[in-house]
Amino acid sequence: MFASIRGTKIYFDVEGAGLVPDGDRMKEKPVAFLLHGGPGADHTSYKPTFSRLADRMQLVYIDHRGQGRSARGDKSTYTLDNNVEDLEALRQYLGLTKIIVIGGSYGGMVALTYASRYPQQVSHLIAIATVPDSRFLQRAQENLAQRGTAEQIAIARYLWAGNFQSEAQLHEYFQVMQPLYSRSYKPDTAKDSWERTTLSVDAINVAFGGFLRTYDVLKDLPKITAPTLVIGGRHDWICPPEFSEEIAEAIPKSDLRIFEQSGHSIRADEPDALLDTIAGFIVYKN
Repeated sequence: MFASIRGTKIYFDVEGAGLVPDGDRMKEKPVAFLLHGGPGADHTSYKPTFSRLADRMQLVYIDHRGQGRSARGDKSTYTLDNNVEDLEALRQYLGLTKIIVIGGSYGGMVALTYASRYPQQVSHLIAIATVPDSRFLQRAQENLAQRGTAEQIAIARYLWAGNFQSEAQLHEYFQVMQPLYSRSYKPDTAKDSWERTTLSVDAINVAFGGFLRTYDVLKDLPKITAPTLVIGGRHDWICPPEFSEEIAEAIPKSDLRIFEQSGHSIRADEPDALLDTIAGFIVYKN
């Protein structure tokens, strides 16, 4: 489905009913917006992992502008600020009041910024394997130098410079880097996942070559009023867990969980524990 908002078309998909029978009445489930990482990827990597949450909340998967199945346009508009405002516009477009916001990696940056800018619209915030500011860029390069192979270090230069030349090259990057992203990496499974992902070279280049270098939401995190679950992976090379600790410390109503057997892709490394933690958090806070 598409929403025509703010001069573009945003793709979203819905999983699970919003209104369900509950004895002699109908019960309205909470709605969760799921924000994918990258930038330059799409929402499909969240399927089917997060599907199990659909019995507790209605899931709305979103492709950021210029990414996935959302419309392409002027690449200079592919910014975090526009991603945040698109999220608010989509909330209004769907006629929703408060929403649960679940964001991972870059989607976590969007989620943190949205929740600090529109705190009254967020019932719960879940920030997974993400960071509060641009310091992660230097830290990730240091981690890569220590842990990466020569091939990984070489191809990551396109990421740091924001100059991927084609979608094929971006696919190659993710294939080469997968053993660092996920501790449970299996070549055949990982290949299938990335083959079905729609990538956007412009989106990742604009981010890493531009606005992520000055990204900083740390000072605004105390504005977040929603109960917040901050999740990090102990072995995450690109969004290391010390940043999850900083995020949790800065947000007043926050719980911190570090997954000891996970890299960046916690949904691949410890999916059952991840979903149980999220489901328990939402139930506990309601």
